[in-house]
Amino acid sequence: MPRSTLGIYAQPRVLAMLVLGFSSGLPFPLVFATLTAWLTTAGVSKSEIGMFAWAGIAYSVKFAWAPLVDRLGIPGLTAWLGRRRSWMLLSQCGVIAVLLLMSVTDPAARLAQVAMLTVVLAVCSATQDIVVDAWRIEAVTARLQGAMAAAYQVGYRTAVLVAGAGALYIADLGSWSLAYQAMAVLMLPGVLTAMLVAEPVVAAASITAGSLADWFRAAVAGPFTEFFQRVGGFGFVLLLFIGSYRISDMVLGVMANPFYIDTGFSLSEIATVTKVFGFAITLAGAALGGVAVARYGAARPLVAGAVLLAASNLVFIGLAQAGPSLGWLIAAISADNLAAGFVGTIFIAYLSSLTNVAYTATQYALFTSLMSLPGRLLSGFSGQVVEVSGWVNFFIYTTAAGIPAILLAMVVVRRRQGSE
Repeated sequence: MPRSTLGIYAQPRVLAMLVLGFSSGLPFPLVFATLTAWLTTAGVSKSEIGMFAWAGIAYSVKFAWAPLVDRLGIPGLTAWLGRRRSWMLLSQCGVIAVLLLMSVTDPAARLAQVAMLTVVLAVCSATQDIVVDAWRIEAVTARLQGAMAAAYQVGYRTAVLVAGAGALYIADLGSWSLAYQAMAVLMLPGVLTAMLVAEPVVAAASITAGSLADWFRAAVAGPFTEFFQRVGGFGFVLLLFIGSYRISDMVLGVMANPFYIDTGFSLSEIATVTKVFGFAITLAGAALGGVAVARYGAARPLVAGAVLLAASNLVFIGLAQAGPSLGWLIAAISADNLAAGFVGTIFIAYLSSLTNVAYTATQYALFTSLMSLPGRLLSGFSGQVVEVSGWVNFFIYTTAAGIPAILLAMVVVRRRQGSE
């Protein structure tokens, strides 16, 4: 690749995007996987741990308050920094404050307070995602958008690894309080970047009763109306398919760390195998998914993906029966993360193919919200299923939860092939 082409990654705003991507990705595991590990070691019941998954609904419905972030200013702060940077700084400071409060709160004694803080953390994190995405799009020309997206992904994925594996290592060697305090400190580069980067030059707009109604018609009603006009009544089948496709994966995911800890693995072992090794396997699965889409198109791999996603859960039955076997843990993580990486790529490609160029961003955002919302709602009951039926039956349940997605994938692919 020519040096002049690689030089786009040395652009100041692209480098800033790398840091802001890290800042966006860091809170995500602290709301989900890392938090469930902390709650498990604190002796919180499985049913209560499962309910914490509902805090993540904020990520699924963030489009609902995105217009407010887009148009409302923050008194005092916006006049100094501008709309994007003021919301960025506010959300980042919110994340830091909540992490520090969580670090001095004992889940065993004050579980309700931890739950409330987790919800606030999710809202602050989702708000940061909204404004960072807006800054990414507005801050550079079209020529640099690819570099900005790549920098964001690298920063985000690195942060997920740090807040996943890194937090577990710190907790194992020190304490959970120290782990969450360290994560709060790691948010500071994002804060500094938000204060130093330039505010995008865009036309400011304020919300009025009329403009809010116009926004609703254009951003919500319009894309859905166009979608159903294009696909007809089959659109309901497509929406049901989108909502069910990742359920088996999400229902298992919320209880994964509690299961590893119950099985007898140390936090360091969990971090090394499930986070570091698992990260590499996920990338391999994503690459495999890209090859499948290139060869077979966006729809045909959907059935294979649904089968892999459900069947990979069965490997956890072997791990549950084998006990703290690193070999079985590696096998389970290999199957689960390979399937997740493969499905992540093919499903993104398929959802992208469903959008209309006139509503690409809005339709895609709504599709991805629908994709995660049913799974997050159902995963809140995962802990209760474990307590009632045990781990083996839980994994059978999560596998069975993937059967509707397999059947719907067959219907969707057959319909797609018939229309081609």
